[in-house]
Amino acid sequence: MFSVFSVADFFLARASMSPKKLQKLVYYAYAWTLALLNETIDDLHFRLFHNKIEAWVHGPVVPDLYQQYKSYGWKDIPQLNAYSGPAFPADVEDVLNQVWDIYGALSANQLEMVSHQEYPWINARNGEAAYAISSNQILDRDLFSFFNEQANS
Repeated sequence: MFSVFSVADFFLARASMSPKKLQKLVYYAYAWTLALLNETIDDLHFRLFHNKIEAWVHGPVVPDLYQQYKSYGWKDIPQLNAYSGPAFPADVEDVLNQVWDIYGALSANQLEMVSHQEYPWINARNGEAAYAISSNQILDRDLFSFFNEQANS
């Protein structure tokens, strides 16, 4: 298991971005790692980081990461010169690179719209209005089921 901040730094070493975009990239890294590096829903032993992910109005959010970068508001967090965190195993780095390749070119608003169409966020919102404040947790089982199905379709 890694730090959510190490995962964030991996993406910030690629480009500057808004906190909202960073949140979504970290979320997709967690979700895809959960789906691809675990065998079954009953044995989700590998998690990218331990922080909970909540279903906020603008999509999935890791509250600890939000606290770290909230001072940026809608402004971009500067790009890091290089990633200097702990080395990721090859399989994890492969997932992180794929997440960047697939989602990295999308804007924060596009990523928000994508996440709002997906079952894990919808289910965690539990019927709440689109702009209702929520701190409901997005469940690992929902993430595994949804993204594992995506990987196999």
